[in-house]
Amino acid sequence: MEINFHNKTVLVTGGSRGIGKSIAEDFYLNGANVYRTSTGTISQINDKVNKNFLKTIKVDFKNKSSSSNFYEKLSQISKIDILINNAGINTIDLIDKIDENDWDNIINVNLKTPFKITQIVSKSMKKNSYGRIINLGSIFSVISKSKRASYSSSKFGIIGLTKASALDLAEKNILVNSVSPGFVNTELTKKILKAKEMKKLKSEVPLKRLASPDEISNLILFLSSDLNTYLTGQNIVIDGGYSII
Repeated sequence: MEINFHNKTVLVTGGSRGIGKSIAEDFYLNGANVYRTSTGTISQINDKVNKNFLKTIKVDFKNKSSSSNFYEKLSQISKIDILINNAGINTIDLIDKIDENDWDNIINVNLKTPFKITQIVSKSMKKNSYGRIINLGSIFSVISKSKRASYSSSKFGIIGLTKASALDLAEKNILVNSVSPGFVNTELTKKILKAKEMKKLKSEVPLKRLASPDEISNLILFLSSDLNTYLTGQNIVIDGGYSII
């Protein structure tokens, strides 16, 4: 069976760059109608040959008004078959120096937003007795590191949200899983890490390299496809072996 998403509608949050961009575009190239969110410039693609679309909705999940407007728009979309909760932010600091506003923003974007969107989208999924929900975790969902208290708290929470949602929605044929990437070769990673730090990080990964965004996207496409009919409530770590060292 080939993976294709014809007649499927997908929502990818944080879908304009990095892993999210790869996910959104891969769904589109495999025949899905795709909505993606972005904090930046709005763009959209309409493919008149394949009759599918990729549309971008501008929203800032750190902003209460912007989020509320988005939730209102989302509730008016009659059918979302696949939800990818990918949008996330991070600010690093020692536990005794974390700014409370930073903490609130990280928890709101990384955990409360997936909860709210899942609440809205799962209602239509239940009516259709079909759905796939993938939450983006992180290796810091299963391990942690100094200065990651805020981020790890949000990402450990994502695993709890995944497991509990999977139980609540299972009888309606809605499968809920999380994918936890390790270090991925994106523009943001290159921007944050210097060349020397990148080299050191690669040496610490058993496979001796960073993941490509496509490798994360490929796993998500499988979990979202009809090839997956029985896997739910699971967190799959894709980190080249880093977290088991």
